[in-house]
Parts: sequence; C-alpha cells; structure tokens
Amino acid sequence: MFKDCKLYGKNLTTTDTDIAFSKVKTKGKTEISLEEFKQLLKEVAPKYKKDKKKESDEAAVADMTEMICKQGPSTAGTTGTSKTGGVAKMTDTSQYTGAHKERFDASGKGKGIEGREERADNSGYVGAYKGADTYDKSH
Repeated sequence: MFKDCKLYGKNLTTTDTDIAFSKVKTKGKTEISLEEFKQLLKEVAPKYKKDKKKESDEAAVADMTEMICKQGPSTAGTTGTSKTGGVAKMTDTSQYTGAHKERFDASGKGKGIEGREERADNSGYVGAYKGADTYDKSH
C-alpha cells in the first residue's frame, strides 16, 4: 500500500515499513487491525517527515493518512470480474454431465465428499447381496 500511494523516499524504505509492521502486529498473525495500522503510521512518521520535509510527526501521519485515503491500494495483478456472458453457463450445475453431475444435488448445492469419491458401505456384506441383516431373523 505504501508503494501504491508513493509514500517511500530516501529515508522511508520498504525495510522500515517491514520492521514497523513486525513491531505492531500481534505475534503469530500476518494481518493487522486498523488500530495497529495507525500505530504503524506513527512508527514510520519520523522517516516520512524527513523525506517530505514536514514540521512534526503528527503532520507526517496526517499527510500519509490523506494520501492513503485518496489513492488506496492498487488492484494491478488481481483477478477482475468477467465482462463476458459465458460465466452463467459455466456455473449452472443443471448443465453438468458425467462425473461432475454427481457432485451436486437437484438444487445445485454441492454434496461435499459424498459427491467426490466412492464411499464404502462397511456393513460387512458384498455389494450386491440382497439378504443383508437377515441372518438373525432366519435362525
């Protein structure tokens, strides 16, 4: 996000933001909350202040916040939404054939593991045996 908003300079580098990120994040996590992000801005403010010749750390934080709010992160390299009409046909489960058809019920909801693999009966009888559970009744 810092690179997208052009906040880096001679003094504020990616290494500085990486170190500040490690300081403010909760141990074991890879994401930070809004409060932690505000703390990150305060951590890197002195170096940003040198680059942009701001009079105080608070002015640097305010300037960075304004730049981030105006521009925000870039969407380059992300998957966009489809602009063609062919997506509806691909996601209509009623048109699936073969093994793929078995993965969904009549409403189009996926069956999960039941639709992906053959599940063993584990009853102790062979597959086509018709007299299952009749031994006790005849003896």
